[in-house]
Amino acid sequence: MKGKILVSACLLGEKVRYDNGDVACHDPRFLRWAKEGLLIGICPEVSGGLPVPRPDSQRKGDRVVTGKGVDVTYEYKSGAQKALSLAKENDVSVAILKQDSPSCGSLYIFDGTFKGVKKSGQGVTAELLRRNGIKVFGEDQLDEAEREIKKITSNS
Repeated sequence: MKGKILVSACLLGEKVRYDNGDVACHDPRFLRWAKEGLLIGICPEVSGGLPVPRPDSQRKGDRVVTGKGVDVTYEYKSGAQKALSLAKENDVSVAILKQDSPSCGSLYIFDGTFKGVKKSGQGVTAELLRRNGIKVFGEDQLDEAEREIKKITSNS
């Protein structure tokens, strides 16, 4: 069924964030979509082989590095590919991903200095999904996501 939504697993309440924290989304629309079975969760970072907890990472150009300078680009790209495969298997055309993440950020990411500064940009997974025609939104863009979902489900 068209209308499935790929979602960052941390927004579903899964403790997969780098700090093992909880950032579950409690918006009534999001909860309704979950209840209707529309949400398909994935943590690209964990799917790419990174542990929980793990060192904080940020994008520096085309690379992703930890605060100590360890290059984890391979794991991020691997996780992004797994997210894309899952999206294709489930005929996903919309994703709602965790804003600011070096993997899932859709509008903003941290600037790579590890000083808490954000910049316009997107994470590795968000970028790959968009290049493959999937509309990507952050958890702070549920109004836009809802409009897109309604458009898709009314056309199927």
